[in-house]
Amino acid sequence: MPRVSEEHLERRRQQILDAAQLCFARKGFHETSMQDIFSESGLSAGAVYRYFKSKDDIIAALATEATVEVRTAMTNALRSDPLPTPAQLIQVIAEHVVERSGPDGPVRLAPQAWALALIDPKAAEYVKDGVRAMRDRWHEYVERMVEVGWLPPDTDIRAVATATVGLVPGFMLQHLIIGDVDPETLARGVQTLLPFGQPTAHSVDT
Repeated sequence: MPRVSEEHLERRRQQILDAAQLCFARKGFHETSMQDIFSESGLSAGAVYRYFKSKDDIIAALATEATVEVRTAMTNALRSDPLPTPAQLIQVIAEHVVERSGPDGPVRLAPQAWALALIDPKAAEYVKDGVRAMRDRWHEYVERMVEVGWLPPDTDIRAVATATVGLVPGFMLQHLIIGDVDPETLARGVQTLLPFGQPTAHSVDT
């Protein structure tokens, strides 16, 4: 397929997602209809359904976009030099989550997408890809922790990555549902549990 056609299709897909995000922000997920999304996007039902078979597919895709941005922030941080401590890294990620979780923020859709993945195979594909990609980032970070001597050479990297990947969803749920936690609190807790690395000007106080 010619490159211009691929770019056009991607722009159209993003047009639908942007319209859906506005609708969800105004009316909420449950009150938003597909007709609302058709109207907001300025596209026909057929054009929208070419990309997404249902509203559930759209919310899954929006949640995936949000996690891509979180992963990008994490990737940039973990590949920096010097290597950030676990507390520094988790604070960067948590701050990004907070920035994207306001009343119209896509991060708010993530827990709904997780629940949807349990009953919708198509949505599960989006969510599984996102979770695996986040776990891969933690795997890379643990490898770097071994390289700099923060963890022993015989560390079970996969096991550590599997354990630490839960930190971000756990923070999301507490922040979105309870609302009494912030990135600094999370970072202090991680610093206490995983006190690796030498303190720097950017370290989290303990």
